[in-house]
Amino acid sequence: MSNVMAVGGVLAALLAPTAPSQPVAVPNERITISVETVNGSGCPAGTAKVNTAADNTAFTISYSDYFVLAGAGAKPTESRKNCQLSLRVQIPQGFTFAVTQVDHQGFAYLQRGADGSQHSHYYFMGTSPTTSVAHEFTGPYTGGWQTTDRAAGLVYAPCGQERNLNVNTELRVDAGGSESGTSFMAMDQSRGSVRSVYHLSWREC
Repeated sequence: MSNVMAVGGVLAALLAPTAPSQPVAVPNERITISVETVNGSGCPAGTAKVNTAADNTAFTISYSDYFVLAGAGAKPTESRKNCQLSLRVQIPQGFTFAVTQVDHQGFAYLQRGADGSQHSHYYFMGTSPTTSVAHEFTGPYTGGWQTTDRAAGLVYAPCGQERNLNVNTELRVDAGGSESGTSFMAMDQSRGSVRSVYHLSWREC
């Protein structure tokens, strides 16, 4: 059984705003993030939560019902699930932020012949969705996994405008040539300390 960490991918540009000034220290006033809307079979109402880091350098999203199954006993609809969150980010006046890196964590059990994948993209409301980043896993595989999406360049939210940050993720699993049994992938906190961490960079407007 392999237990390989999948790392890579490029986080496409979220938005192309007017270039702000030089980087400054992280604002002292605590930012707040709330889930405005939630859609998708991977995050039924009340199963996705957001928490901000005390130092304003990141926020996390945790899920409690986000997993996919394929193989013996699994329904076709259970092999692919997604979660679409619209986040309202309230930040101190005079600052703007960019997402620099996103780390996703989960667990998987893939039998020989099965495979799974994790997909994600992010964008500000009113702009075109970024290109989806995909990470592939091949069975046999048992254990934790982590994927990392890194920004090709820091692109900041427009100063003085309120635009929700949309976060879309998806999990897939395919039984493939596995003859029996069930394979699964999960991004589900009930199976351990699992979360997605969104790292932030700050600038003064």
